[in-house]
Amino acid sequence: MKGLQTERRRWRYAWWGIGMAFLLGACEKEDSGPPPSGDPVFAVDIGDSHIPYLVIDTDGAEIRNEPKIAADLTVYIDREAVVGTPVGIEYRGSTSFRISDKKSYGIETWDAEGNDIDLSFFGFPEEEDWILTGHVVNLEGDFIIDRTLMYHYLGYRLYADMGRYASRCKFVELEINGAYQGVYVFMEKLKRDKDRIDIKKLEPADEDSLSITGGYILKIDKTTGGDLAITEPLEYFETNWEDDATYTPEISFRSQFDIFGDSITFEPFGPPYHPEQYLETYFLYEYPKAEEITTAQQAYIQDYLYQFESALLHDDFDTPERSYTDYAELGSFVDFFLINEICRNVDGYRLSTYLYKDRGGKLNMGPIWDLNIGFDTGDRVPWDGWVIHYNQYVGQDAWMVPFWWPRLLEDPLFRQAVKARWTELRAGPFSTAALLDLVDQTADLLTGNGAVNRNYTRWAIPSEVNYDDAIQSLKDFLQYRAQWMDGEINAF
Repeated sequence: MKGLQTERRRWRYAWWGIGMAFLLGACEKEDSGPPPSGDPVFAVDIGDSHIPYLVIDTDGAEIRNEPKIAADLTVYIDREAVVGTPVGIEYRGSTSFRISDKKSYGIETWDAEGNDIDLSFFGFPEEEDWILTGHVVNLEGDFIIDRTLMYHYLGYRLYADMGRYASRCKFVELEINGAYQGVYVFMEKLKRDKDRIDIKKLEPADEDSLSITGGYILKIDKTTGGDLAITEPLEYFETNWEDDATYTPEISFRSQFDIFGDSITFEPFGPPYHPEQYLETYFLYEYPKAEEITTAQQAYIQDYLYQFESALLHDDFDTPERSYTDYAELGSFVDFFLINEICRNVDGYRLSTYLYKDRGGKLNMGPIWDLNIGFDTGDRVPWDGWVIHYNQYVGQDAWMVPFWWPRLLEDPLFRQAVKARWTELRAGPFSTAALLDLVDQTADLLTGNGAVNRNYTRWAIPSEVNYDDAIQSLKDFLQYRAQWMDGEINAF
């Protein structure tokens, strides 16, 4: 068993079975479902809110970064319990975990014996891995990141509206062990799955000339406790900054080119934050997992990235011929560029950046991920500056934008593809009216159900929060940013 008493978990598992039929199709409250069990008592008065309310009970156990501990999750919609299930829960995030008093969580759905099981929430496709993300609040430092509570949600909605897979999201309110935690975004964890990143399964035996071509998921990101399989007391993770940059050949490989496109002559896998780290780009093995990918598969995907980067560097853009497009699915690069730029995602391209390659297919960028530093309040890149030019604004950050993006913007083929796609999107989900309407609808959902007031009663920094002003600032930014991009892209 992974924590809670066997009898209690068996009871919960039986109750979950009653509610399963409801949950599989439920995004809204329906007439069917588990029988009423009386009016629940929550940590806060939610009135007649229609936002789902999640209650997690760890039976007194302390939540950790690693490993997940056993808990029970109950989902309420319109105050009615619609499902209960055992889960495993842990903290997630690296920098955000350290600086934020409001923590984010990763959860796995379990059965009564603590085994992973696939479940559906809010009508999303069944899976076992889910995330509860909260905005960053630092009470001692008196600052908040994303006062609107909606940056992740907006970015994922926009990417989905582009016709791309993005993590499905639902606003919820969260209570843990009787304490109200505020507004969260319940979302899918990015992983290989027919309903998430839909690529072929790659087994250790898949090493023939066709099978070895995919599928792969890579990530440009910090290393984390999860990447390094660190099991330490909770306080360790509050100051473990070096673990963010502890790259090893077991979990990653390094580009052979630096951020300027020059060949790197010094050895990879140096100590964290060594003086030349800013020149490096590392690719983390996301799928297959580092402990499962074979040596032959590592060699294949490393060589594929090298061939792509070499082609991108050496193509003559004054001619109509291109070889880098033999390796890269151009449309995915165009869309990844546009979503990061409209959101002014300051972490874009250099952190929380996913890439994938299906069997027999080309390299794709995406899905988009982690947008809490961006939009109107992210710094380092001005409202009227390209995020791909981050390296011009910030000198020698430990994580810089790879040479790919400035190089791509030199290519007339790429610029024309961006221009055509931008024109299409501006007539649809990226139109000024559509952007502002999405913000208004989302704000109305959160304010109309009282969730904003409850969240900022729990996470009160009076000098930082005027919600109406935060929404107006976001709308001002989106209108300005889209118009600025109009001028830049139309001149391509």
